Amino acid sequence: MTAADPTRSANALDGYRRDRAYLGGFLGADHARNERRTWIVAGICLVTLAAQLAGGLVFRSMALTASGLHMAAHVAAMAAAALAYALARRHAADPRFAFGTGKLGDLAGFANAIVLAITAVLIAVESVRRLAAPQAVAYGSALPLAAAGLLVTLVCVALLRPRDRAGHDLNIAAAHLHLTADAVVGALAIAGLLAGQQLGWRWADPMAGLLGAALVMQFALSLIRRAAMTLLDMTPSPALAAEIRARLQAEGERVVDLHLWRLGPGHNAAVAVVAAEHPQPAEAYHARLQGVAGLSHLTVEVRGANAASHGHV
Repeated sequence: MTAADPTRSANALDGYRRDRAYLGGFLGADHARNERRTWIVAGICLVTLAAQLAGGLVFRSMALTASGLHMAAHVAAMAAAALAYALARRHAADPRFAFGTGKLGDLAGFANAIVLAITAVLIAVESVRRLAAPQAVAYGSALPLAAAGLLVTLVCVALLRPRDRAGHDLNIAAAHLHLTADAVVGALAIAGLLAGQQLGWRWADPMAGLLGAALVMQFALSLIRRAAMTLLDMTPSPALAAEIRARLQAEGERVVDLHLWRLGPGHNAAVAVVAAEHPQPAEAYHARLQGVAGLSHLTVEVRGANAASHGHV
């Protein structure tokens, strides 16, 4: 939109506010489903956490203790994810949020990734301590509990599997990744317990915890990178930026400035400055971008052909 016509700018702003309310504050299409399932999984994780920690203490199993510590992180992660969904929904139409509340899920995902990384460090430290001073483990009692924990985790992984395969909703993707990491740790715990029981390798149980910690850290760092890219407004899709540029330059114009950033799951915003020998109204350039998938908010400024270039994507 141009700044030359205050009435048009005001009307466009009113239209944007109506559009934002219609889009639900730039929330994801599966927001309600993901919120509901995250609360359910949080309850399941809480029950499993109590069982695993109790088993680890009673049976003196580092693998079970590691799984319990990891599950404690999941309880916090699921609660944070669910609260992010609830708060984003509650404040979706709040005018204080200039671009909606769609990024609350990304913020929760970043926080959960930090918790996941801390958990990996705690598991690694305790595993190293147990490797230096192996302890006797009640394998026969620990194995069934470890298997039950893995089964519960796999059920939760299935419940939280994102329906959005493109991974637009980072909040549910982070929750799903947390539980996937826990399933891997659980499988390693069972392998370590079996090796200790069948082969007498007392070091296998803490080694399983150490390997699990390494994998969890890898998952956490990957998630931190993804969330940080969104929170720092990095260009979410070079392909989308290229499509916007191509459409705006379709009749010989020149895009001298283009900024593209993520607003929420499946929603992006763009600000473009177009220079042309014979500029068309801003509405004409808006029309060229109608139907572009993932573009939910657009601002176009039109200038004469001699406009200088600025930093752009």
